[in-house]
Amino acid sequence: MKSKKKNVIAIILGGGQGSRLSPLTESRSKPAVPIGGKYRLVDIPISNCMNSDIYRIFVLTQFNSASLNAHIKNTYHFSIFSHAFVDILAAEQTPDNPTWFQGTADAVRQCMPHFLNHEFDYALILSGDQLYQMDLNEMIEEHIKNEADISIATLPVNEKDAPEFGILKTNSESCIESFIEKPAKEILPGWKSDVSEQMKSEGKHYLASMGIYIFNKKLLVDIMSNPNSKDFGKEIIPQAVGHKKIFSFQYEGYWTDIGNIDSFFEANIGLTDDVPKFNLFDNENKIFTRPRLLPPTKFKRTNIDRSLVSDGCIINAKEVIRSVIGNRSRIGDDTVIQNSYIMGNDFYQNIDDMKEAVKNHKQLIGIGERCFINNAIVDKNCKIGNDVHINGGKHLENSSTGLYVIKDGIVVVKKGAVLPDGFTIK
Repeated sequence: MKSKKKNVIAIILGGGQGSRLSPLTESRSKPAVPIGGKYRLVDIPISNCMNSDIYRIFVLTQFNSASLNAHIKNTYHFSIFSHAFVDILAAEQTPDNPTWFQGTADAVRQCMPHFLNHEFDYALILSGDQLYQMDLNEMIEEHIKNEADISIATLPVNEKDAPEFGILKTNSESCIESFIEKPAKEILPGWKSDVSEQMKSEGKHYLASMGIYIFNKKLLVDIMSNPNSKDFGKEIIPQAVGHKKIFSFQYEGYWTDIGNIDSFFEANIGLTDDVPKFNLFDNENKIFTRPRLLPPTKFKRTNIDRSLVSDGCIINAKEVIRSVIGNRSRIGDDTVIQNSYIMGNDFYQNIDDMKEAVKNHKQLIGIGERCFINNAIVDKNCKIGNDVHINGGKHLENSSTGLYVIKDGIVVVKKGAVLPDGFTIK
């Protein structure tokens, strides 16, 4: 008997231009943004699929896809005797589709010919910018068992957070009867759903859509034949409520939407907690990424506290506190890094180049000596001189320059930026 799992394809939506994550998305697509020091955002949904034995995966993108292409190509290799793949489908102009993707549903519609080249009964649609660990098999099995047309993963939320989401109301059989996008606080009492006792005790009475869907193949093909519906959350799901059997799959674990700089920063710094909500140290839920042949990280007189340090780093810093340090980072003597995400570098600067740079009073790749960096994100391949002082916080106003951006008190040093000796943001 053929396994139901074999009849599932996964479609990961890479999102649009990612302007809310700018400047991290100025030269890369949102799914390619580095997270956790050594991963990319796209590794999260792909790993969820692989941990659930789903190995036919499409990633849909349209902006700055070169680095994403390289990451996928260098990371996900399967046996030539298997049917497994991770394929990137970028927006392409055809006689039938002369435009960019106009929304999440339009992206799926434009790529349907590629999906239909494969045999499948169910399409699992995921977001490329969320941080969570879920057994997707459970959702698929519940979808099949309940003979649903569509299933939506839902997250219990409290009254404070509910107005930020699309809220769904279910009946006693967990079928969705109504939907409202970002409801006003005044009307929330009428939108409570049946949740577990644990969720009730935490005041989480409302079910928010997580943007994770399962569609039966025939229904998806039918829906995609209507070119006027551009988005799943805003149009297709609301239009299907009351007309199709839509099942709510309740998820009670950690989940966050990496939609802006603030949520991205908090998700990364949260990985340094004693017991992080997103667990990288899990035998059953591995996060896969590109294997790099890098040397071990080395330290010199450095105090490390509550931090993640990736491979191939050379760290002579005085202190690294509650921070995430990416691959190949170089941090100079007597520097203090705290509450920051240092993304690291794509390459090493060789000894001769470093000597030549010092001789000509140029900055080296990495972070110099006697620097102080707090509440900041330092993108890849930056050259930060000596005695640089960056103190992010709510006291700073939002601003944007050629070298850095300040959003919600977080200083984001742009990819490849060069900060001279003594540069200060405080």
